[in-house]
Amino acid sequence: MAPTLYTSTVSTLAFATFATVAIAQEADFPSLQMQGVEPIEIEVDIEGATERLSRAVQFPTISNQDRNDFNTKAFDDYHAFLVEAYPNVHRVLKREVLGDPRPYSLLYTWEGKNPDLPPALFYAHQDVVPVPQDSLDQWQQEPFSGAVADGYIWGRGVLDDKNQIHGILEAAEMKIAEGWQPERTLYFVFGQDEEVGGPEGARYVADVLEDRGIERFAFVMDESAPLVPGIFPGLPDNTALIGIAQKGYLSLELAIHALGGHSSQPPEESNIGILAEAITKLEDAQFPYRIHPALRAQYRYLGPELDEARQPVYAAVAFGKEGEMTDLEQAFIEEMASNQVTRAMLHTTIAVTMFNAGIKDNVLPPAATAVVNFRPMPGDTPEVIIDHVRKAIDDDRITVRDISASTPATAMADPEGPGYKALEKTIHQIWGNDLVVAPFFVIGGSDSKHFQARPFAPDVYTITGIQLESMKEFEGFHGVNERIPVDEYAKTIAFFYQLMDNLDDL
Repeated sequence: MAPTLYTSTVSTLAFATFATVAIAQEADFPSLQMQGVEPIEIEVDIEGATERLSRAVQFPTISNQDRNDFNTKAFDDYHAFLVEAYPNVHRVLKREVLGDPRPYSLLYTWEGKNPDLPPALFYAHQDVVPVPQDSLDQWQQEPFSGAVADGYIWGRGVLDDKNQIHGILEAAEMKIAEGWQPERTLYFVFGQDEEVGGPEGARYVADVLEDRGIERFAFVMDESAPLVPGIFPGLPDNTALIGIAQKGYLSLELAIHALGGHSSQPPEESNIGILAEAITKLEDAQFPYRIHPALRAQYRYLGPELDEARQPVYAAVAFGKEGEMTDLEQAFIEEMASNQVTRAMLHTTIAVTMFNAGIKDNVLPPAATAVVNFRPMPGDTPEVIIDHVRKAIDDDRITVRDISASTPATAMADPEGPGYKALEKTIHQIWGNDLVVAPFFVIGGSDSKHFQARPFAPDVYTITGIQLESMKEFEGFHGVNERIPVDEYAKTIAFFYQLMDNLDDL
């Protein structure tokens, strides 16, 4: 997954228009940041852990869009390496290899002392995105070398998402060596196809766990945004964002099939031209903006930490009600809509990602196809979106087909629940108190949606437990020069180590 971070402000002009609306004074809009958390130090064998993560990156566990292009050897070898690298985990935990039609997802069960307590689940994914051939010369280290150089571990998947897998396993290995056993049963799920939506892995594992009669998880955590300084204007220090809701996922194929022919005698309308016109109509028919409850929660936590002069706007968003749009909220929406990243938080997005037609310069193709990817807001079901597309195009010659493992937008996890508080406390224990922790609305998403769609996992929280030094490192998500700092990887392991302790107190 490539989580998207963003910056947003409300313009001085927009605020000035409504400055007389004093809806937020300090007493009415207090900080919600956790106070008085004592930082702790956890000793980690970072040299050994770095070597193991380096090895992990060398297995090209790629998820290609063509599901027949699947490197079974890479996954088999990676699984064998995990058994070798973490002997305590594989001695104590039950390990299952699941998935349909390919069984390559891993489910680990660590039995707790008290079977009456609801279990907790840590999720991460094994698969990585491909490395485009035309980007190879931009990499400072070979993408699958797992090089350790200049204070970093390099390679495809080291940030998305093998650091999370190995942070969990390193912490468990340490705990077992110390004779520790969790109070509640812990599940580790490492999916095989998150980068294509998780239909073979996460969805299948969620089915298995539901069939086994789990009524409720006390805690579910997956990857999302890492800790990065300077994400928000006015917040120069570190910011830790805990995802509490994810947009959905849907890809539609738009196609036209008609007569082709010789380019010397073209028809009045070509198949490519007809489809191109349909795409233009669709891009002109954007979904309306609205403020998601997760975005309101986000600014309830961030607002008091931002510029005091702008807090009336943030308070208007935080305390606003569905169906009622104030002038300050409208100003907020206008500013958010001016940036392509923040705009995506306001509506179901439309992205044309593929266009295919033609095989020769003097041949009119008999068919043309395009793929359009949507990230739906709650309520925008596939049926709603397909209806929207057909009405926008208004052309019966264009067929519309769902080609994705579509998932709906998730329900919103509780930003004040015990699971959120456990994460918040652990973040402060490991990275200190000079940072802001806030919930946020994930415009990308991961295949943990397959868990959140079940009654047993209403609250799924997402965060990648690694501190990056700058936004430059964040660009490695699905990009070139993917890397993480070695020293910060030690804190990833410490984060999971301490979080396992804190879950005993839920």
